[in-house]
Amino acid sequence: MEVAKLSTVFLIFFFNIATLIPSLRADIGEFDEVWQKRAEEAWKNALQAYNPHPEEVTSSLNNHVNKAIEASTNTTEITGAIKYEFEDDDLNGVNNTAVSSRRHLRGRHRGRRSLYNGRCMATNPIDRCWRCRKNWAEDRKRLANCALGFGHQSQGGKDGRYYVVTDNCDDDVVNPRPGTLRWGVIQKEPLWIIFARDMNIKLTQELMVTDKKTIDGRGVNVHIAYGAGITIQFVKDVIIHNIHIHNIVRTNGGMIRDSVDHYGHRTASDGDGISIFGSSKVWLDHLSMSECSDGLIDAIMGSTAITISNCHFTHHNDVILLGASDTYTRDSIMQVTVAFNHFGKGLIQRMPRVRWGFAHVVNNDYTHWQMYAIGGSGRPTIISQGNRFIAPDDARAKEVTKRDYATEAVWKNWLWRSDGDLFMNGAFFVPSGPGNTRKFPYNNLQMIKAKPASFVRRLTRFAGALECKPGRKC
Repeated sequence: MEVAKLSTVFLIFFFNIATLIPSLRADIGEFDEVWQKRAEEAWKNALQAYNPHPEEVTSSLNNHVNKAIEASTNTTEITGAIKYEFEDDDLNGVNNTAVSSRRHLRGRHRGRRSLYNGRCMATNPIDRCWRCRKNWAEDRKRLANCALGFGHQSQGGKDGRYYVVTDNCDDDVVNPRPGTLRWGVIQKEPLWIIFARDMNIKLTQELMVTDKKTIDGRGVNVHIAYGAGITIQFVKDVIIHNIHIHNIVRTNGGMIRDSVDHYGHRTASDGDGISIFGSSKVWLDHLSMSECSDGLIDAIMGSTAITISNCHFTHHNDVILLGASDTYTRDSIMQVTVAFNHFGKGLIQRMPRVRWGFAHVVNNDYTHWQMYAIGGSGRPTIISQGNRFIAPDDARAKEVTKRDYATEAVWKNWLWRSDGDLFMNGAFFVPSGPGNTRKFPYNNLQMIKAKPASFVRRLTRFAGALECKPGRKC
């Protein structure tokens, strides 16, 4: 079986590159030799990052969750002192069966940490790795050791120096100034990028991030808003942590520098908050995202080894897209972990929507959707474990799942599994595939072991951007 899987992957790799160029171009106006070389190198990196035994990853993550919960339940701060806060405006239109379970984030662009003023509580295994340490600001790169799930290999800029963003301007996208965020993300060397102060950054064109970069917003309040979004295209080892991304708009494109020694014409951008295109080893953590013109997060065109964790999503239609097309078979190597996130107020669909690949959706809190929560097409594998789903009152939107472009005779063979999920207000998940007979070979780092859904509010308590202060536990 393993040999067959690997043979399939490498047959895809040797598929004529010329036939793929139209799809690979994305927003690249001129797919020149530089971009062609990047695309080929990125595909090789993706194959190396791909794990033919994804269950090893999910099991590892599960074990870490259980250890974190066991440690937490031995402390009074978890078992006796947590008080959840609600506001009436989050409960409008919700019947009494679900009212007591809804949560609210005060304001659209504030982290969940702002709701809590007590002692530091790291309630899931990723946060326990770094958050409740007073010296986190002196040991920022410890964060790179904390990722779990399929993106656990991402090191970002751990091996590089610190680069401090001192200038929030973005007025020259071909020759950006030192001190700007754009100058930092295009450098050849690994960089751990931090910010000198609170900043609102309006990107005039999409921000092109190169290999081995960490964008770390801890200790300040950073918003990327009202301009273009972030593009991670044909690169590897990227971490984006603790920033707000909202109100991202479409831009017209033009000449944009994408590395120190290359710039070129890019066509109009879609208005995604974060676009991951043909990239691998990417970790997105503690982001607060809302109100973008297209998707909040897109991971497409052969991207793999990705973790999306501890994020708070609100006020948006198409939340997370994994896989661009039912005909793009390279997305069969896509492996994505979606863990400890809060899908909150004003969301409609795609949390996520998956094509071809393997998605492990574990211990997330789904308190709002208007159409469906998890969907897909192109025979993806979706493993949903320990999530809490609170359906809307609309009787037509109670189903968590949605399958597109296939009859039941076809999709009944797709592996979609619900294990230990909690369904409230009439929510239900329609499973398919071989049920519990299939074993997954992923290790404990790659596949998080779910805790029962009754723990979800605890595990996602601090989803979104945190209000960290140097010298204090975060």
